[in-house]
Amino acid sequence: MDQILKKSLEKIGIEITDRQKEQFDAYHKLLEEWNKVMNLTGITEYEEVVEKHYVDSLSIVKVMDMAKVDQVIDIGTGAGFPGLPLKIAFPHLKVTLLDSLNKRIKFLNAVIEELGLEDIHTIHGRAEDYAKDAAYREQYDLCVSRAVANLATLSEYCLPYVKVDGMFVPYKSGEIDEEVKESSKAVKILGGKIEDVVKFELPGTDIGRSFVKIHKVKNTAKKYPRKAGMPSKEPIR
Repeated sequence: MDQILKKSLEKIGIEITDRQKEQFDAYHKLLEEWNKVMNLTGITEYEEVVEKHYVDSLSIVKVMDMAKVDQVIDIGTGAGFPGLPLKIAFPHLKVTLLDSLNKRIKFLNAVIEELGLEDIHTIHGRAEDYAKDAAYREQYDLCVSRAVANLATLSEYCLPYVKVDGMFVPYKSGEIDEEVKESSKAVKILGGKIEDVVKFELPGTDIGRSFVKIHKVKNTAKKYPRKAGMPSKEPIR
């Protein structure tokens, strides 16, 4: 078990210190404990967590130079993926984790405290609401999300948080071509430009993954995101 994490991360070119390994292991323990009383993830077995949560979260290094990123927001973070692994692996990042379920936020706060992480904070609420708040709107170099929403909908939740010249990179499943095509109008209206789609398989699995690299080229119009529920009910087409 001791070498699994380091070896798995080396496959994507990430080296971690013993301290970072301890933090990842402590995170896994908390995930297992809390998962007994609330549904955080269907995956709790150590090797699976490493492959399907940690390596998956950190494989964004395929499309982003994380050393050049400062402020990150993770929308719909759930049990903290990808935001928490990014913070552990790249301690210089200033990270915001947003989720609409308060019990998840309590879990995330417990992890942050236990791991002794700084420059990371959680917000409990809906993406549509906080995107209207000047403290968060267009404040981030990078927005990430593993949320399972359609790309047009997800772009409306996420692009308002990204500053001009920043990036929005959603973590999507392998088959993405049709979804990307259908979202291109929404992305453009929201101030973004799809620059690249990078497809790969998670190391050691047959799970197909895609990153969509969306560059924020102009400010998002004030009317977006629309009020709660609208982006998912009626995506911009």
